[in-house]
Amino acid sequence: MTGNIYHGQAGLPFSSALRIYEPLEAFPEKQQETLRAAGVGQASRAAVENAELLASLGRITRSDGDPFPTGRTDLVRVVPAPARRASSGSALDAAASGTGAAAPQAERLLYCPSQMVLRAGLAANALMEGIHGPLAQLLIPEEQRDKHQERIDEVRAHDGLSRVHTRASTWGIPFSWFCLFQESDPTDVVESEGHIVTVRIRAGIGKALERVSYAVAHLALAAPDLDMLEDLTQLTEWLELFHPDSAVELDYGGVADKVYPDDSPLDVRLGIECLAEGDMTGAAAAYRRLASRWVPIRQLARAS
Repeated sequence: MTGNIYHGQAGLPFSSALRIYEPLEAFPEKQQETLRAAGVGQASRAAVENAELLASLGRITRSDGDPFPTGRTDLVRVVPAPARRASSGSALDAAASGTGAAAPQAERLLYCPSQMVLRAGLAANALMEGIHGPLAQLLIPEEQRDKHQERIDEVRAHDGLSRVHTRASTWGIPFSWFCLFQESDPTDVVESEGHIVTVRIRAGIGKALERVSYAVAHLALAAPDLDMLEDLTQLTEWLELFHPDSAVELDYGGVADKVYPDDSPLDVRLGIECLAEGDMTGAAAAYRRLASRWVPIRQLARAS
């Protein structure tokens, strides 16, 4: 993606995302054809990101005052599934047939629908229930909220899908998200015009669940009162909703240009290991490294 808007120079907050990509068979039959078509006609990833951003800007400038997505179109992100190792049986079959090698298989794709209608409804509800609820009621009239609930009901009736594939965070990345990834995971660094546009790290959902389970087990013993433990528990419950062949992606968004190269996954892991071993000095050092990296980013939310 190019352009200054994405880099936060138009007053937009840095936004990061945690996404789940599932194989086609994980979706209801009604939705599979739509997703398959998206995979065939997939535009560049930059075009998808730009289209989503422009759509969000368009919604807040509507003359009718309705800030919600209509659901007429829903963007889909598509990535190739991790390569599967051929079984020994496949290799023997190929050798026995005289071909010398197994026949190449078609690329297997994973899909992450944007689900903007569902996500906008959840975001509005969270806003109403938060400390800014009275202000939110003025900004989003009840009439518009009721209208959007009808869209949500239509989407659920059509797709038959209630799990949300994307979690978003502004002005920083929750430390709990870093527990899902390690430095060895596939990482894409996207650059443009001398800036890092974003960084994307991807891991299989099985590995991600192993890592978060490890973190939960150690924190439950060493620091049961830590807020991060509750975050990790909720994260685990969310991951368990998805197909076992799924992939998890952390998309840094524009904040990558401020923090990358980033050792946060390593620092979070070291901090948890130190807590488990009773090494409070090591745990404090890991937290200081994280704080020095992310507190300045979070302070930008209050900057004028």
